[in-house]
Amino acid sequence: MAILLVNGSPHRDGETKRALRIVEEALIGDGCETVWVELGTGPVRGCVCCLRCTETARCAFDDDIANDLIDAMAAADGVVMGAPTYFGSINGAFAAVLDRVFYAGSRHRRLFDGIPAAGVAVAHRAGSLSALDRLNHYFTYAGMPVVSGIYWSSLLHGADDRFGPKILTELGHRMARASAR
Repeated sequence: MAILLVNGSPHRDGETKRALRIVEEALIGDGCETVWVELGTGPVRGCVCCLRCTETARCAFDDDIANDLIDAMAAADGVVMGAPTYFGSINGAFAAVLDRVFYAGSRHRRLFDGIPAAGVAVAHRAGSLSALDRLNHYFTYAGMPVVSGIYWSSLLHGADDRFGPKILTELGHRMARASAR
């Protein structure tokens, strides 16, 4: 089973990556392989509603990670997306990419139907629930069963978060079980 881990942070080795690595440890412990896609700091485009994707299931813009992410998601047995929380939701660059990915891959071709998905939000103080909600909107739009943990799957940074790692570990175990079905 190959589980796709998507780091939606511009910081390749930041707190979002740390949170996803906790999930990854549980996945590997349960016999899963992992594949990574990283947002990084390259420029991304927003959707311009050209509707080309309705014919091809690919975004007309091929100069950022959107089409690579579509391909990786369609090939995965499960998807875990991690997002930093900026201004009470996921960061804008990640949202711009996900708008295009989910419209192109879901609206007409249903490429992601049935693939289990989970979101992980990283926050300094607050906003992680709004970020998780935004990620879950993408998943449910695409017909992807949402895998939940034992609590909301978020990690606080800059604080003594005693529960976050336990929650993310359990999320990894549950994703492994969900993707095996």
